[in-house]
Amino acid sequence: MIRLMLVDDHALVRAGLGQLIEPACDIEVVAQAAEGAEAVAFVRRSGSRQRPDVVLMDVSMPVLDGAAATRQIIELDPAIRVVALTSFADQHAVLAMLDAGAVGYLVKDAAPAEILEGIRAAARGEAPLSLAASTALVRARARRTPDVVLTARERDVLALLTNGLSNRVIGRRLGISEATVKAHLTRVYQSIGVSDRTSAALRALQLGLVERA
Repeated sequence: MIRLMLVDDHALVRAGLGQLIEPACDIEVVAQAAEGAEAVAFVRRSGSRQRPDVVLMDVSMPVLDGAAATRQIIELDPAIRVVALTSFADQHAVLAMLDAGAVGYLVKDAAPAEILEGIRAAARGEAPLSLAASTALVRARARRTPDVVLTARERDVLALLTNGLSNRVIGRRLGISEATVKAHLTRVYQSIGVSDRTSAALRALQLGLVERA
């Protein structure tokens, strides 16, 4: 069961998300918060069995915004996976959330199935990114890196990473070990000038190294 916390300063949004998630037999809403400080306080006082696995975090909130709350929550428990959720795909907000440690970014007008799959993907250790958020990030980091040379296998690994798959699943798809996947990704990161999975996926799209499935 995936333990989920909803953080949004609009009660109607929280109620709507709760109704969306309620029928899902594999996701349980264990907490709701109206702003970032309240979310941080819940994580701080909760035990390991009550803490959420995934947090859907609004970006713009009073008292403590989404980026600041995300940073504090991850400091308290790095295992918690924060997914940014907002009604817009502002490039600066996207970057702030990801720089704070969010693993993905979804927009509130996404299809219900996309939001549910985003929660599940985050819980699996993957990086859910809406198309609108991907576009915003590509524009925000729109700088060219000429002469990027990757091997065919490195491109295969990068393509599967861009589609949100974990290292373990990538290894299974390609018939190689998880350690080999990590070695390929280390080389890919160096080649395209990034240091994490989310940036690698977006950089690959920006440079045209892979196509989004």
